[in-house]
Amino acid sequence: MSEQTGSGGLNEYIQHHLQQNSIEFFGGAFHIDTWAVSLVLGLIFITWFGYFARKATSGVPGKGQAFVELILEFIDGQVKDSFHGDRRSLTPLALTIFMWVVLMNCMDLLPLDAPYTAIKLAAGADVAHHTYFRWVPTADLNTTLAMSVVVFFLILWHSVKAKGGFGFGKELLTAPFHAHGTGTKIALAPANLGLNVIEYLVKPVSLAMRLFGNMYGGELVFMLIAGLLGGSLLMFVPGVLFNAAWALFHILIVLLQAFIFMILTVVYIAGAYESH
Repeated sequence: MSEQTGSGGLNEYIQHHLQQNSIEFFGGAFHIDTWAVSLVLGLIFITWFGYFARKATSGVPGKGQAFVELILEFIDGQVKDSFHGDRRSLTPLALTIFMWVVLMNCMDLLPLDAPYTAIKLAAGADVAHHTYFRWVPTADLNTTLAMSVVVFFLILWHSVKAKGGFGFGKELLTAPFHAHGTGTKIALAPANLGLNVIEYLVKPVSLAMRLFGNMYGGELVFMLIAGLLGGSLLMFVPGVLFNAAWALFHILIVLLQAFIFMILTVVYIAGAYESH
């Protein structure tokens, strides 16, 4: 950490850590690090909960099973409070979103320079300097936007499921400004459609930007602390203390942002079953 900071200054240190490990893909950039870490964490979640689901017993549960059941009951309780229909498909969705986002957010609590140090030990400082790896998927806007787009299409699917294609289309044209005469309905249809389109589009955008902004900001603070206080042995102890203090506070952000993303998804889907 100190060697990186000292060789090029704070700006270069931060810029290096903000670079994604990417390849050109159909005119854009495919972020290998984001994809790989997200995939591994998703598999960890599936393996972890799947194992205890298969080993579940009706007797006194072990600590692992009790912890999984505690999380599941918490998520199901939150879904039950927000959604009053059939929860059999919505609770697994909420559980997946919550746990996956928590695991991705928790990557921000790992040592910032661990990838650099590992590459340096394996291949040398020059290779490490030209190799980029960001292991916080939710600090990448591509991740949060992708998840939000999926939520967006789920909202549309549930809206059509609850109201039918004709009913959903009619609601887009006749709400929130209601009218009784045919002429008035036609006149208000463009305004209704415009407002509904804005309302639907704002949901995924706000979901994505809220999660990304908080995690990106938290990641940047870790970089600033490491860059400012990691340049010499004299500042090593203060740097560790400041990082530890920020990490403890950041744990709340990690959990809170996962909960907000999950609960808003449930609320938006529940709203798809309500009529304007």
